[in-house]
Amino acid sequence: MAAPLPHDPRQAPNAEPSRPPWWQLDPQHRIQAGIDAWARRAGVTLGVVLPDGRRLQAGSGSPSFTIVFRSEAALVSTLARGHIGLLDHYFDQEVDVEGDIGAAFAAALSAGFDLQFRPWNSVENRLHEWNHSNASAARAKRNARAHYGLGAEFFRIWLDDPLMMYTCGYWPEGTLSLEQAQRRKIDHVCRKIELRTSDRVVDIGCGFGGFLFRAHETTGARVTGINTTTEQVDWLRAEIARRRLQDRLAVREADFRDVDGPYDKLVSIGVLEHAGRDQLAEVVRAHAAFLKPGGLGVLHFIGHVGRFETELFIRKHVFPGGWIPGLAHTLTTMEACGLEVLDVENLRRHYALTLDAWADRFERRWPDIQALDPARFDERFRRIWRSYLVGCAEMFRSAKGYTHLFQIVFSKGPVTADSYPMSRAHLYADVDVT
Repeated sequence: MAAPLPHDPRQAPNAEPSRPPWWQLDPQHRIQAGIDAWARRAGVTLGVVLPDGRRLQAGSGSPSFTIVFRSEAALVSTLARGHIGLLDHYFDQEVDVEGDIGAAFAAALSAGFDLQFRPWNSVENRLHEWNHSNASAARAKRNARAHYGLGAEFFRIWLDDPLMMYTCGYWPEGTLSLEQAQRRKIDHVCRKIELRTSDRVVDIGCGFGGFLFRAHETTGARVTGINTTTEQVDWLRAEIARRRLQDRLAVREADFRDVDGPYDKLVSIGVLEHAGRDQLAEVVRAHAAFLKPGGLGVLHFIGHVGRFETELFIRKHVFPGGWIPGLAHTLTTMEACGLEVLDVENLRRHYALTLDAWADRFERRWPDIQALDPARFDERFRRIWRSYLVGCAEMFRSAKGYTHLFQIVFSKGPVTADSYPMSRAHLYADVDVT
């Protein structure tokens, strides 16, 4: 009879077979527990379809939306990387959403998915900053062109007509259209800086020139735009020439840290988010240098309340190099650069309505967008931009959100009772409601 094998202390006498990988361990139970928790935190009914076709549901009644996983890789990536993994596979058409995609984003935000720590997502965000930092003007230009260089015809299809403002509109009571909201936004800003015919004003990051044209039309001021996106600059120069306004309006292709001037007034609408993670002080200092002593300005930007990492999805797929600063950090930086803060207004609710309008037009007019260039504007592009527009609308609407839209009125140096109104009455008297 053969001698018994030596005892291996690592093996119990009746040891169970080695366990399968964690993602295969009773997956239906784990996923059901996960969607139950999601539905409970968000207060919704939702469904999930697994790659093998099994349907799970959490909550009572019909689901507001159902997440459909079409591959095991998509399911594993979502379990490992949360909403980033889910979105990446949605863009690749390995995940679909049945029902209301807006409700899906709202539920994810309500459940705090954007705040859950995922180590790999954090590492990828840092690597993205390393590769796409806006520290240099050349890199900032490449990053801007990656988004804003998609062409005037693309943006014309779904932005307001004719100003093509690609920033938050202003929706006071009685505002009925995107066009009206964007005109009112520009007029609101002009009133804040008391823009007059005699003023020379610089519009930093002027886009397609909507502010230039509207501000000149309503006040007669001379406006110079600063823009680093070649495609927008070329289009805007041609449009200024077509309207024969070269003696009153101009656009300069330059980084927004490349100062000329000085100017009487300054507007910076949707620019600070492109300063970059570590360039806030440099960009604010440049804003101050654009102004004459006593000059007035408006800084309009997306900002956090508190310090948060900027969402990886936005940086990776939509705005390379972008960074959302904190309001408190921005205010202290402005003061350090010699700018006196006069007023801060939060337009968070207005941005939700603006994004709703953009998302609706983007979806309805998608065939027109795709017809411009089917290879460029493909299904992946459509899904990324749908997620960007709808997801941001829900982010600004969310009761648990920490991202807002601020307008800061400031002066270069302190103002007096004679140099700026003592109340906000001038913002609302004799307002054009057209």
